[in-house]
Amino acid sequence: MDFLYEYGLFLAKTVTFVLAVIAIIAVVAASAIKQKHKKGELEITDLSEQYEDVEQEVIHALLSKEELKLKEKADKKLAKSQAKKDKALAKEKANSDSEIETKAKVFVVDFKGSIDAKEVSSLREEVSAILSVATKQDEVFIRLESGGGMVHGYGLASSQLDRIRQHEIPLTVSVDKVAASGGYMMACVANNIIAAPFAILGSIGVIAQLPNFNKLLKKNNIDFEQFTAGEFKRTVTMFGENTEKGKEKFIEELEETHVLFKDFVSEHRPSLDLDKVATGEHWFGTKALELGLVDCIQTSDDYLQKISKSHKVVAIKYEVKKGLAEKFAKAASLSVESILGKLLQKNRIFPS
Repeated sequence: MDFLYEYGLFLAKTVTFVLAVIAIIAVVAASAIKQKHKKGELEITDLSEQYEDVEQEVIHALLSKEELKLKEKADKKLAKSQAKKDKALAKEKANSDSEIETKAKVFVVDFKGSIDAKEVSSLREEVSAILSVATKQDEVFIRLESGGGMVHGYGLASSQLDRIRQHEIPLTVSVDKVAASGGYMMACVANNIIAAPFAILGSIGVIAQLPNFNKLLKKNNIDFEQFTAGEFKRTVTMFGENTEKGKEKFIEELEETHVLFKDFVSEHRPSLDLDKVATGEHWFGTKALELGLVDCIQTSDDYLQKISKSHKVVAIKYEVKKGLAEKFAKAASLSVESILGKLLQKNRIFPS
């Protein structure tokens, strides 16, 4: 009886706790939904400053105390001189109608694409922000990583990069890991493509696959009915019996998409031999260079570190900030299982 009493008491506590947590999560989730369409923010990071800080930190670690004192004295003198120049330049600009040449900038954007290319929503904001301030003397640098995905999604992502080209702003795409299929569709828009030696590139092809459960349904005497208007509204299906005519039409549509893909690549990289590279195969960076798929073997880190000596390098990232309700909802959902586990252990209902 004591055991049943203790068990019933524990069960009542547990049910009460679970219901309370569910109620809290429901309230927070409802609040999060209201914030779903909240406008995002641009995050701007001065990478030139970061590179400079790292360089100075290493130099300081290598110098002796005497050398460090001399360097600090020289740096102060140089900073003072530069400040005077900047002040004079600003004064001249204020008193003159003509534009004074400023240090060219490199705008860095990261694109790590998923199958549906949902990241294009941030990309369009980043490109729009850059185009509002960039000049033809500047450069846009895209760190791209994607194995491809849906045609329409990556088609739109490629069009966003093409906006940069249309404004005659130099565009460089860097591939450190992979830019295949839709990823390469984006990369080929660039004036210049660089890739790491073992980066994967290419896969200029189209693929579609789906299971078919028609035989299983027939075996279990289950009918599948599908109603369409238009002969080719649905060419192949997962549950119905696919006809040869439907399969032929589906393959025809794939071929048409492949032709569009090849035409797009050819338009942006006319020197490519499409008979060699548009076979659906992929290659590592060094072989891709031989085939003309890329222009240089180099990592993004090396490129940016070198160019930061002569340009101001700035990273642009558009991100929708999670509201307090969303953060709390996530934290609450992750902690429920942990708390319940500890509660069960404490009451010894299950072995620890």
